[in-house]
Amino acid sequence: MKKHPIRLNVNGTEYDLLVAPNRTLTQALREDLGLTGAKHGCGVGDCGSCTVLLNGAPVNSCLVLAVQADGSNITTIEGLAEGTSLHPLQTSFIEKGAIQCGFCTPGMIMSAKALLDHSDRPTAREIREALSGNLCRCTGYQKIVEAVSDAAENMSRGGRKES
Repeated sequence: MKKHPIRLNVNGTEYDLLVAPNRTLTQALREDLGLTGAKHGCGVGDCGSCTVLLNGAPVNSCLVLAVQADGSNITTIEGLAEGTSLHPLQTSFIEKGAIQCGFCTPGMIMSAKALLDHSDRPTAREIREALSGNLCRCTGYQKIVEAVSDAAENMSRGGRKES
């Protein structure tokens, strides 16, 4: 199968890749770039564990072909922390106990980041709607909603918490 050259900006770094036309963005991120934060869950866009930001919008990377993402800016969970300083969402998920097995957490956080990029103080309903494409089988959603709300509050007060 003929491979196609693509260029991706992932977490601020440019990558040139040769990909098969049927290679998903999840596969390119995980297998070609070694960025394993986006999980391969259901593979059909139901669980949201593969959520990344594509030009600022949350997408199920299992449903996006890598060639479709050519020329795009991609943010993965690996791109949120700054050095040893976790993103406020990451800190709040830890502090609020919104993580158990952690499989869904990267996708949850990326969907929440997209929400907080456009809404400073979302309501619980808005948070639930923003996370409606992300499934969690073990934590339940109340602690996740509390973590997103906590992060929004912390961010509105001036930014990042140190990890």
